Amino acid sequence: MEEVTYNKVTPELIEEFKKIVPGKVHEKEEMNEDYFHDEMPIYGKGIPDVVIEATSTEDIAAIVKLCFSNNVPVIPRGAGTGLTGAAVALHGGVLLDMSKMNRILDYDRENFVVRVQPGVLLNDLAEDARRQGLLYPPDPGEKFATLGGNVSTNAGGMRAVKYGCTREYVRAMTVVLPTGEIISLGAPVSKSSTGYSLIHLMIGSEGTLGIITELTLKVIPAPKETISLIVPFENLKDCIGTVPKIFMAGLKPQALEFMEKEIVLSSERYLGKNVFPKEVDGVDIGAYLLITFDGDKLELLEELSEQAAEVVLEEGAVDVLVADTPVKKKEAWEARSTFLEAIEAETKLLDECDVVVPVNQIPSYLSFVKSLENRYDFSIKSFGHAGDGNLHIYTCANEMEEEEFKGQVAEFMDIIYKKASECGGLISGEHGIGYGKMEYLAAFAGETSMRLMKGIKEVFDPKMILNPGKICYKL
Repeated sequence: MEEVTYNKVTPELIEEFKKIVPGKVHEKEEMNEDYFHDEMPIYGKGIPDVVIEATSTEDIAAIVKLCFSNNVPVIPRGAGTGLTGAAVALHGGVLLDMSKMNRILDYDRENFVVRVQPGVLLNDLAEDARRQGLLYPPDPGEKFATLGGNVSTNAGGMRAVKYGCTREYVRAMTVVLPTGEIISLGAPVSKSSTGYSLIHLMIGSEGTLGIITELTLKVIPAPKETISLIVPFENLKDCIGTVPKIFMAGLKPQALEFMEKEIVLSSERYLGKNVFPKEVDGVDIGAYLLITFDGDKLELLEELSEQAAEVVLEEGAVDVLVADTPVKKKEAWEARSTFLEAIEAETKLLDECDVVVPVNQIPSYLSFVKSLENRYDFSIKSFGHAGDGNLHIYTCANEMEEEEFKGQVAEFMDIIYKKASECGGLISGEHGIGYGKMEYLAAFAGETSMRLMKGIKEVFDPKMILNPGKICYKL
């Protein structure tokens, strides 16, 4: 393909945009700096030529057609909570703010689907569905991300161990292509053998193939009861080593999380409250499992909890604490949900990866990662979804120079990504590739896979205007 070059947004083009969406076009002096980066600013900033608040599918299509004709980049953005630089305007152009398209349109209770705009927050759908007696199962840690962003990264979350990732809950979508064409993908049905699955290409494509403007999502009847268990261990190895035994016992947790003591302490400092025990019967606690079971009868959940307690105690758990009241459950999961915010509050320089490895490889993989810590000047903090092998590993520093930090982290990441591959894993479980992880994807995927991905990008986006320089197509 020929070398890609882009044009700047001209005053004349801005006037055309203003005709399409009056009062929704913001030039540089009006832009909030939050638009220039995502939740992981270590990957740099990108300043768009103009920010436009998206209002409807038709208006987006008209804007994108103008950009296509004028060879101007377009970057769709939700709440900006991504962690890989995927929604950053690296090459200027038009940043489309999708967050104002935030209406829950309707429920089809007979087919168990809900229709939403892409700017609806995960938290808002979760609460609204609950009022309907329904559950939208995907449960990423960032509750104030948009659903469009969740779909664009195929976000997983804490309930993925039982219910699966976001991909399993996308039934249909409306998409504006980079040419400005509007297409409908999928249908409110559970099966399809109808040609190539374009909808599944769009899911996880991080805004590089099309702009999602409406979603039809699967919901299920909400379980009536939940019970959570806080399980402290003396060390991380025993903690993680217990996970396969829980599955071998036939238990089916809704969520199964692990966390090291240091990340728990950060979270509790951030929240200003103590939730997890630090010492039990004279034993210093080094790691925890947080387990939730759900169902319709409390008696059955209590039986499951007793079975789980027997398993974990046999495998070295120091104690089992039952969070069976709304307050206890809220406090336990609130602590888990604020891990990233807690790290950010205490850390000047931060980078992360979210590798996924086979569950039985978690103990050896994390032991390998921790063994590297003495080589570097940053600290390592880890937590993650023990039930599906998705691990969040953070490099944290306060005293290092940024360039030195970046250099050391690049070496560290290269080593642990290669190790994840050797373990039979992948380099991202739910955060995506974006801009920050492109080099690692190229090394992991190999020439043939990268050629196929680039070819798909070129078919969807012949001028390379949509979210350029992300995932597989470096410019």
